[in-house]
Amino acid sequence: MGKEPLLQKVGIQEDIESDKRICVNDGDADGPVTFVLLLTTFTALWGMFSYGTASGYTSPAQTGIMEGLNLSLTEFSFFGSVLTIGGLVGAAMSGRLADLFGRRGALWISNSFCMSGWLMIAFSQATWSLNIGRFFLGVASGVTSYVVPVYIVEIAPKRIRGAFSAVSSLVMCASISVTFLVGSVISWQKLALLSTVPCILEFIGLFFIPESPRWLSRNGRVKESEAALQRLRGNNTDISKEAAGIKKYMEHLKEFKEDGFFELFKPRYSRAVTVGMGLLVLQQLGGLSGYTFYLSSIFHKAGFPNNVGVMIATVVQSTMSVFGLVIVDKYGRRPLLMVATGMMGLGSLITGFSFLFQSYDYLHNYTPISTFIGVLVFLTSITIGIGGIPWVMVSEMTPINIKGSSGTLCNLTSWSSNWFVSYTFNFLFQWSSSGVFFIYSMISGVGILFVMKMVPETRGRSLEEIQADITR
Repeated sequence: MGKEPLLQKVGIQEDIESDKRICVNDGDADGPVTFVLLLTTFTALWGMFSYGTASGYTSPAQTGIMEGLNLSLTEFSFFGSVLTIGGLVGAAMSGRLADLFGRRGALWISNSFCMSGWLMIAFSQATWSLNIGRFFLGVASGVTSYVVPVYIVEIAPKRIRGAFSAVSSLVMCASISVTFLVGSVISWQKLALLSTVPCILEFIGLFFIPESPRWLSRNGRVKESEAALQRLRGNNTDISKEAAGIKKYMEHLKEFKEDGFFELFKPRYSRAVTVGMGLLVLQQLGGLSGYTFYLSSIFHKAGFPNNVGVMIATVVQSTMSVFGLVIVDKYGRRPLLMVATGMMGLGSLITGFSFLFQSYDYLHNYTPISTFIGVLVFLTSITIGIGGIPWVMVSEMTPINIKGSSGTLCNLTSWSSNWFVSYTFNFLFQWSSSGVFFIYSMISGVGILFVMKMVPETRGRSLEEIQADITR
């Protein structure tokens, strides 16, 4: 049997296991940006704002907490890494929670953990309550980091799906920057209390937003799926083609075994799982948590004014994040990932050489400014691609019948790498202030090759098209 084109406007997928063919057609279906779509997206994004706040909290709070509760560096390093320990627990639950209770239901659960965590930290008088609060924040972050990108990808029209998804990276970067700035002028207790505001806003918004139409359809609630899709696209929009495409693809998935964990190791899913896990490992082992959690320590060691550095970094991150939103649906995910990974490696290389300058009398004066430049280059790479696009691609590539198991595996991989980097950074930084950044730079170099060889382009295609293509 000769090969035919896999997907056209009215696409055909040749199933390599059963040699059956299904039609994957959503026509030119695409919807407007409605109030309900914006409300749903922004409500979900409050969870990402809280995640970013939790990630950035340790940097401005370090001195106050260590002095206020008399913590050693080892104890504070453990406090910082507890977020990732909780994240591992949240990651292990995230896929199953999203499958059992829906995307909206999972956000209810993460919101409860987040609110509890911030309140415990704000009123902590002992190390144990501080660490439990941080652990709860980690659980919330572990769930949120998976559910929010999946939710947004599943509700957004395909022509703007990349931009809508990339907003999560912008929101997270903005929340980290806001935390740096606000934390530099108020106490760590007040900063924790103020961080409950996004949780309250998300809690209110969750009452008014619809569930993911694709999750509803997958669970046999077709009428509710169509109603949710109609709300998202607006009452005057014809959703018949998009709804039919979703329904047809879900019917095809019934031919395959439900989302057992061992399904992930079948050849048809290998590329989706490998690319997802690879991008998330690259994101974390490239140094993301080291820079995010300990930015103040980096600036202090380099002799650069912390407050000045944070303010300038905030402006640059915000500007580049907006730029990233504009270009992600114009130039695609893969080119942006290659550029961002290269910048991530370059930023760490510059930072590494900057600290190496401190060993030489005639170069040490260049350390503060060159370190600042290296940090800005690294942070820019996060905002334009490497921070958000990996999770967007995981959400786009993974078929919904294995999304729970695959999401759990990818999330656990991400948070395990996150914990490793956040826990080891201070020790590596003490061992060699330049060496740790050279290690990050080398990992980024390997990452460029991975993106070139393995990562597909998903821009401008429906989820059903992408998933049928990558699992053929």
